[in-house]
Amino acid sequence: MSRRRGLVLLAALLLASVCIAVLVGETPLRAADYLTALTTPGSASGEILWTIRAPRAAMAALIGAALGLSGAALQGLLRNPLADPGVLGVSASAGLGAGLAIALGLAAIPGAIEASALLGALVAGALVVALAARFREPETLILLGVSISAFAGALSSLVYNLSPSPVTTAEVLSWMLGSVANRDWPDLLTTAIPAALGAALVAWSARGLTMLTLGEETAALSGLPMARLRAAAVGGAALLAGASVAAAGIIGFVGLAAPHLVRRFSGDDPGKTLLPSALAGAILLVLADLAARIIPTEQELKLGVVTALFGAPLFALVAWRAARSWRS
Repeated sequence: MSRRRGLVLLAALLLASVCIAVLVGETPLRAADYLTALTTPGSASGEILWTIRAPRAAMAALIGAALGLSGAALQGLLRNPLADPGVLGVSASAGLGAGLAIALGLAAIPGAIEASALLGALVAGALVVALAARFREPETLILLGVSISAFAGALSSLVYNLSPSPVTTAEVLSWMLGSVANRDWPDLLTTAIPAALGAALVAWSARGLTMLTLGEETAALSGLPMARLRAAAVGGAALLAGASVAAAGIIGFVGLAAPHLVRRFSGDDPGKTLLPSALAGAILLVLADLAARIIPTEQELKLGVVTALFGAPLFALVAWRAARSWRS
């Protein structure tokens, strides 16, 4: 399959996924209800479709696209198929920021948790950008990123340990598990602003990511501003991951699996994998959120739990197929 056909197919699948997510839910609607929702948006059925389901589906698509794009950028930058937004400590640092905000009782302030999570991601991203400018070897950057992630995770555990009450601990844990429930259109706009900036930085770094496939020495002799392109890739990935964690908590496997799902027709060029990965990530998260809503449980499943339950076997299958192709 050519890249253009693959992009058209992914776009069609994303549109179909969003439509299904808006039309299907825990509240059953009849054909007359859908007609009423289209003609009278302020009706009860219109409120369900356009005020509850539509922004939730759009938020899932936006966050999935951000995670998929972030994962593709980091896999290209580090030349490591196992890289994802969590490998550089951005997700863990964003989770730490949100956990601290909840533990300090700032949840009552509108936007405080989201702002704290984004701030944590930006701090980690700035640190990684500084390290990327100093250390060009991807192995060194991965190790430093793992160290940042482990340290942020330890501080998050300390937040649990020193939590003032079991209720606060439960709130922190609930947020960490990830969800796009109860999101509205203003929330979508708030998330889209840093995500768009991160996407622009990653798109600008695409030439550098492509050149890195030829090796560090070749990239250094290419005439491209590789230091700035590398920093843009890291900074953009950090913004994308931070915006995602700020809006929906920590959601795993999307940034890891999405680039692998599209590499069959996008090839090994990281620059050409960015857009397909974003579309694949959006599809994955929209379908995962739909599953979280319609799986019959007493309490709605958290989005991070669903992505782990379905993402881990899916990624294992992708890895198995990749291993077979390598052997052949």
